[in-house]
Amino acid sequence: MPDIRTASSVGRRGLLAAGGALGLGAALAACGGGKSSGGADSASDGASPKAGPWSFKDDRGVVAKADRTPRNVVAFIGTAAALHDYGIECKGVFGPTKKKDGSPDVQAGDLDVDKVTIIGNVYGEFNVEKYAALSPDLLATEQWQKGELWYVPDKSKAEITKLAPVVALEASQTTMPKAIQRHEDLAASLGADLKAKKVTDAKAAFEKAAARLRAAARARPEITVLVGSASQDLFYVSLAKTSADTAYFQQLGVRFVTPKVDKQGFFESLSWENVGKYHADIIMMDNRSSALQPSALAGKPTWKQLPAVKAGQVVPRVTEPVYSYAQCAPVLDALAQAIEKAKKVS
Repeated sequence: MPDIRTASSVGRRGLLAAGGALGLGAALAACGGGKSSGGADSASDGASPKAGPWSFKDDRGVVAKADRTPRNVVAFIGTAAALHDYGIECKGVFGPTKKKDGSPDVQAGDLDVDKVTIIGNVYGEFNVEKYAALSPDLLATEQWQKGELWYVPDKSKAEITKLAPVVALEASQTTMPKAIQRHEDLAASLGADLKAKKVTDAKAAFEKAAARLRAAARARPEITVLVGSASQDLFYVSLAKTSADTAYFQQLGVRFVTPKVDKQGFFESLSWENVGKYHADIIMMDNRSSALQPSALAGKPTWKQLPAVKAGQVVPRVTEPVYSYAQCAPVLDALAQAIEKAKKVS
């Protein structure tokens, strides 16, 4: 995995994977509803796959096709975790799946990581031979930069994409509800029952959590939130409107710190000496295993002096959400609770 400390040499794509870009984001867009037209041949009731040819138009505008509904699905770990929540199980996964101690990475959601074949666990790692051995009939991943397949290495991309149809779902130029809808569309095309009680209950919980966050933001307009990510040498402050999750939170009324972003437009890099440049009441910190967590920052005096840190108002940020209602509802609830309980310290 490219190290956040050498971000200047790995480029934006590598930096995103390493954690420094805080999740390359979405332009602020209205939250969408209703069924998308992406799943061209998905069953009308979403309960079972159709017999005969299968196709799905992904968020690159590419139509993936197969003679039958794919069964041997291999996916980026976050995509696989979302499909799992709709009852679609993947045979193999790639991307941050297990931590060094063997426990599931945060991006695995509720997926049982011991029941899938891991063909790559870090950025730049993708075992093509192991992938081919799974006899894949679909590769599913995210799109964080236009036309690029998330965690599919460029050096072996041509070889990988020859083995099975590929679907890429937008993870940046979108909002959380729209991203969930597209993952749901794909799941339905693969045979998911979108009317199952587990699915409808999760959607109701998401809508309730969104209403709670909207109410919390309205009741506490004085509370300001900073979105951060830490490396050993730098602290990154994200621009809220350039990430699918925080863009949606902003739509719901949450007030965010607005950093002076670099020319790429997504975040500002600060030295630890300047970490206090922005005043915030709550700090949301990148929870990915590739980023330093708050517990590792105790030795940085400037971090400890931040008002939000002193007040104990540092909360995790799910930087790469698993786009299902089941996984995103708790994210909304957690931020709502943080805002409801926050003291004004900035």
